[in-house]
Amino acid sequence: MSASILLQVNGETHAFALPRETPLIYVLRNDLGLNGPKFGCGLGECGACTVLMDGRATRSCVTTLGTAEGRAVTTLEGLATQGTLHPVQAAFIAEQAAQCGYCLNGMIMTTVAFLARNPAPTEAEARAALRYNLCRCGTHVEILRAVLRAAAGSAESVEAQP
Repeated sequence: MSASILLQVNGETHAFALPRETPLIYVLRNDLGLNGPKFGCGLGECGACTVLMDGRATRSCVTTLGTAEGRAVTTLEGLATQGTLHPVQAAFIAEQAAQCGYCLNGMIMTTVAFLARNPAPTEAEARAALRYNLCRCGTHVEILRAVLRAAAGSAESVEAQP
C-alpha cells in the first residue's frame, strides 16, 4: 500500500490508500460507483473506458491511479451541469446514437475532447477522431450525426435523469 493518493473526479477530491499501479477504471467503478466508463478490452484499444483527464480523452483501463493523481478526471457522470446534459450527451440522445450502448461512454467522452480542440469539424475529421473507438453493433452513422449535431450546437437541452 502507498500513502493516501488524492484524486479529483468530477470536481470532487477523494483520498485512496491503494497501490499507485491500480488501474484508474477500478477506482472509478468499484470505489466511486461511477459506471460510465466501461471495462472493455483492458488494453486501451476499444475506448469503452475513456474519461477526460485534464480535458484530454484518456483510456482509464491503462491509466494508473498514480498517473491520475493531481489531475482533473471527468467521467460521463460529470459532464452534466445543474441538471442539464452536456450538449454532446443531448446530441447523442437526439440522434438516437445507441443500440447496445457499450461504446457510448467512449464515443461521448472522445467527442467532448475532440470538439474542444476542433469545434467545427468536417465529417471526415469527426470520423478520424473516433477511429480508435470500437462500436460493434453498427450505430456509426448515428454517432457521426450526433458529433456533427453537437458541433453545430443544434442539440436541444435535455434534463439529466437522476
